[in-house]
Amino acid sequence: MSFFIEDAWAQAAPGGAESAFASLIPLILIFVIFYFLLLRPQIKRAKEHKQMVNSLAKGDEVVTNGGLLGRITKVDESFITLEIADGVQVKVQRNAIASLMPKGTFKSA
Repeated sequence: MSFFIEDAWAQAAPGGAESAFASLIPLILIFVIFYFLLLRPQIKRAKEHKQMVNSLAKGDEVVTNGGLLGRITKVDESFITLEIADGVQVKVQRNAIASLMPKGTFKSA
């Protein structure tokens, strides 16, 4: 069988312990870059959204994740009632609020 495949002989690994650590440095560097470019901004954005949702009050003008613009008329533990037109009110979950709009946005829309 050695006619087609040459015999492989083991060779000593160059370096030893230093090369093992040196081979881990790129992997560690990738995880650090991944943390600072992807995870950290996402965690910060989630924290800001949670703080915004917890601070919602009656009279605030908001936009939902579905794109509805409305004024908050009632705030419950897990639901918010929005007035999206004169006499039209809908209930949405608190965490479905995408952003808080400046006062007067609802009347101009």
